[in-house]
Amino acid sequence: MLCRDGAVSLFCFIAAALISLSPELQCRLGFNIYAAYFTNIWSLHAVQYVSINVLALLALRGFAYQVAVRALFLGYVFGIGILVSINAPPSWQLFGIYWTVLASFHYSEFLAIAWTNPAMLSIDSFILNHSVAYGIAACLSWIEFLIERHYFNGMKMPSVVSYLGLMLCISGEMLRKLAMCTAKHNFNHVVQSEKSDNHELVTHGVYNLCRHPSYVGWFYWSIGTQLILQNPLCLFAYALMSWSFFHDRILIEEITLLNFFGDDYVKYQERVGTGLPFISGYKINS
Repeated sequence: MLCRDGAVSLFCFIAAALISLSPELQCRLGFNIYAAYFTNIWSLHAVQYVSINVLALLALRGFAYQVAVRALFLGYVFGIGILVSINAPPSWQLFGIYWTVLASFHYSEFLAIAWTNPAMLSIDSFILNHSVAYGIAACLSWIEFLIERHYFNGMKMPSVVSYLGLMLCISGEMLRKLAMCTAKHNFNHVVQSEKSDNHELVTHGVYNLCRHPSYVGWFYWSIGTQLILQNPLCLFAYALMSWSFFHDRILIEEITLLNFFGDDYVKYQERVGTGLPFISGYKINS
C-alpha cells in the first residue's frame, strides 16, 4: 500500500507530466486555444509550471509540500523531455530522451522507497542532491553535449548508439527497482552502521544473481545516459568514476554486512558475485 506522501508525489508527477504535454496534445487535436494568448510556447510552459506550484503551495504544507514541489518539477521535466524528443530538431532529440530518463530515475527512487520502506522516506529519497560530485558530473555531460553539438553537429544525430544507451538505462533502472522491491525495508540509500531488529540478509530474487543489484543497475544506468547523449569523453569519465565510487562503497558496505551477518554473509559471498566488473568486494580471507 502506497503511503500518503507517496500518493501525493505520484499524483503531482503524473499531473505535471500531463499538463506539460497538454498544449501539444490539444494542438494535434485541433484545439489551439492558447494561440490567442501565447506566441511563445516556452512562455506558456513557464506560466503552467508556476501555476501548478502556486496550487501546491495553497493546498499543501510541510513535508507533503516539499514532496509535491519536487514531484511537480520531475513530472514537468519528464513531459518536456518527451516533447523535445518528438518535436525538436534531430540533434536536440537525444537531449529530450536524456531528460526523460533522468527525471523518471529520480522520481522512481522516491516512489520505490514510498512503496517498500515508507518509514525511511525523506526528501533525500529523490537523491536530487546526491553529492557535489554527482551534480558536477551531470553539468559536465550537458556542457560536452552542447559543445559537441555546436562544433560537430553530426555527432548528436539519433543512432544505434543512443538507442542502445536508452535500453541500457531502462534495463539498469528495472534491475535497481527490482532490487529495492525485493529488499523492501532492508534497502536504504545510506549505508547503515547499526543493525536494526528487522534487518535481514536478502539472498533471493535478483540478489541470487548478484550481491549488489541496485548498484549494478545504477552503474549501467549512468553509462547508458552518456550513450544516449553520445558523449565520448563523459562516457569514459562516468564509467571510471562510477566504478571507483561503487568499488569503495561496496567495500564499506560489505564490512558492515559481515559484522551484521557473519558466516551467513561469507557463504553468500562464496556463492554470488558483486555483479560489477573487477569488483570482488571485501573478503575476510583476501
